Amino acid sequence: MPIAAPSRLLLGSGPSPVPERVLAALAQPTVGHLDPWFGGLMEETAAALRRVMRTEHRATLPISGTGSAGMDAMVANLVDPGDRVVCGVHGLFGERMADALGRQGADVVRVEAEWGRAIPVERLIAAVDGSTSALFVVHGETSTGVCQPLDGLADACRAHDALLLIDCVTSLSGQRLELDAWGVDAAFSGTQKCLNAPPGLAPFTLGERAAERVLHRTTKNRSWYFDLSLVLAYWNAPEGAPRAYHHTAPINLIYALREALAIVEEEGLDARWARHARAHEALRSALAELGLERLAPDGEALYPLLAVRLPEDLADEAGIRRALLLDDGIEISGGLGPLAGRTWRIGVMGVGAEIAPQERLVRALAPRLGRDPEPAVDALRAGWAA
Repeated sequence: MPIAAPSRLLLGSGPSPVPERVLAALAQPTVGHLDPWFGGLMEETAAALRRVMRTEHRATLPISGTGSAGMDAMVANLVDPGDRVVCGVHGLFGERMADALGRQGADVVRVEAEWGRAIPVERLIAAVDGSTSALFVVHGETSTGVCQPLDGLADACRAHDALLLIDCVTSLSGQRLELDAWGVDAAFSGTQKCLNAPPGLAPFTLGERAAERVLHRTTKNRSWYFDLSLVLAYWNAPEGAPRAYHHTAPINLIYALREALAIVEEEGLDARWARHARAHEALRSALAELGLERLAPDGEALYPLLAVRLPEDLADEAGIRRALLLDDGIEISGGLGPLAGRTWRIGVMGVGAEIAPQERLVRALAPRLGRDPEPAVDALRAGWAA
């Protein structure tokens, strides 16, 4: 029998709601991965991705794999055993990168902060010295709802011939991100967050300094699948030349990504960033009426992901989330690591960053917390009207 998936309002940490336009693109007929028509679509997709990532760099493409594949590709291509890499850790995804770097044999220098806070940039800058190969930070820490400032990091890296590497999985198209202007050398993201596309692709970009390191490696890349010197020959074939076969791309996922990027560009990045900020603050005000306060302090908030502290007397937070999912069809996410059982993480991503889905959440959540929904709904509407 055909699959009949339940209808869910995805307001957790990802995946996010997928618009009908994107689902329709996903359902288009599959063609071959070397079909010339598909080659043209690859060019269109890469060009749109460059615009949305605010970069001019040709080596910009969707890695075939989830956001974690983008992380692994970054490590495999830009880090060698013995390299000194400074890694910012203030949540789960900084921890994951530190682990990935350690598995690669890097000399990992951790610069840590409390989960729920940004890392002071002066501490990251102070850790970069003449022996440093790269500095990695998570721009949008999905486990805590914190946005990491990048001020001064590129200058510090360039002063020591180090690369600036970032994870922008949750921030891409939902929070201001200017990769070229901010001097970011390489970045990876995911399609299932603010882009509102299905999971399975990792937008990825290499600046010129990072691309030089890939092209002039003195040791063979440990990964065949993620070796960008091979993958780029498939994505960046010279004009008129055939694409070099590397792997069978997830063709229909690229259809979906191309449509999702078109939606982003139709709205405009500046307008989209402003909408996410407005949606975040409106929902923050509404949830505060329900006794749920934001974890991140002012100035450090990741707009596409609102992490809130739970009241100490909330007995069964997991039971509430389960009831929301099964009875109300709404998904939100629990806390991770030291924040497990103490926080909820609520997505404010793409089409989820609108008043209608947020009001649906507030009305479903309020009675489960023993609260009248109307003051929270009023706060939400006031936030959107501001």
